[in-house]
Amino acid sequence: MKPNIKTNKSSAAHRALLAAAIGAAMGAAALPVQADMAENLLNKLRAKGILAEDEYQQMLSEARREQSVVAQKEAKQAEATAAKTTVGGTAFIDFTSINQKTNGARVAPSGVSLDLKRFYLTVDHKFDDMFSANLTTDVNYIANDGETQVYLKKAYVQANLFDGAMWARLGAADTPWVPFVDGLYNNRFVESSLMDRLKFGTSSDWGVHVGGSALNKQLGYALSAVNGNGYKNPSRSKSLDFEGRVSFMPVNGLTVGAGFYNGYLGKDVQGATTQHAAQRWNALVAYVDPKLFRVGVEYFNAKNWSQVLLAPSDESDGYSLWGSVNLSEKLGLFARYDKANLSKDLNPAFKDKYYNLGLSYAFLKNVTGALVYKHEAVDGGALSASNGTIGSTTGAKSGRYDELGIWTQVKF
Repeated sequence: MKPNIKTNKSSAAHRALLAAAIGAAMGAAALPVQADMAENLLNKLRAKGILAEDEYQQMLSEARREQSVVAQKEAKQAEATAAKTTVGGTAFIDFTSINQKTNGARVAPSGVSLDLKRFYLTVDHKFDDMFSANLTTDVNYIANDGETQVYLKKAYVQANLFDGAMWARLGAADTPWVPFVDGLYNNRFVESSLMDRLKFGTSSDWGVHVGGSALNKQLGYALSAVNGNGYKNPSRSKSLDFEGRVSFMPVNGLTVGAGFYNGYLGKDVQGATTQHAAQRWNALVAYVDPKLFRVGVEYFNAKNWSQVLLAPSDESDGYSLWGSVNLSEKLGLFARYDKANLSKDLNPAFKDKYYNLGLSYAFLKNVTGALVYKHEAVDGGALSASNGTIGSTTGAKSGRYDELGIWTQVKF
């Protein structure tokens, strides 16, 4: 029996059946034609007298509103998964005065100069939700070198696996330890972290890298099989080096990490005879509250890092203490102290001490400057570190390095 059109007596059950039929028709078609199908169906029902005019208008309005919501959701999903390319960069620039001495005599690069320590130009491309790629160049100009150097720091393809809980990278990519520490330390533009500064590690290398997080991001991990010679030298060797790291955040802000390295540092090439595999163990405890302060301690122990091709074995160890506090929204105070025994077995007098102290100021969201004083003392030998070669092969007080100036970090 047909409903009374004039008095609009359609039953609730009848309207529910009509809504279900319309929904099924709309769901059976592609998005561009769903609205047309729903309207055609409603027009036929009205023409046959099954729907009263007010019911027709109400259901037509509901269908169009529902279609609009679906269209907006699908547009957002399409935008999220669409291929996307972003370009960015980071520059480390300093203007400083250096006073460097070897056995008490002033030596190069003493003097005043502006240096472009690093300029990273990064291109990220997202193919879809699973695959992406990264290309990062590393440019630097240091006055005492007299030339600009350009490297590929990162060049990899990445696959996101298990809903983002794990990723895999092929190419030159972040190594497990150094970038992990830099992210907690947060003053990389002033000085590289302990392993990078002393050249017991590198921030990027060529190989296969996997990593991710678990337990609601409390557990982090990374593992790399790499060439061992760093991103500046993608050489071929007879074996791969392995580096790994695991970290845990038991409470919000507190991070505990451990890492290892084992391999021949790219020296296991055809025609060469290796004597030892280089090994390194790392540990870190840090607490970070980005709005208030950061504090951390890093420790390392390395064996045969400089003795891969030489028969005598050797051991090195050291630590780094660092901290920073936000005095205001823009102003911060930071300090750091490093100490290392560079050759415990072969030359126990070979030691390095380093510290810095500075004030930072956030001029803009992506522009930070810092007034910094640095001091480094190398005894019993010569160390090629991030601040150049310091020390001498002779003399008890072999090298002193003092630097005062302005360091800046600019991001875009």
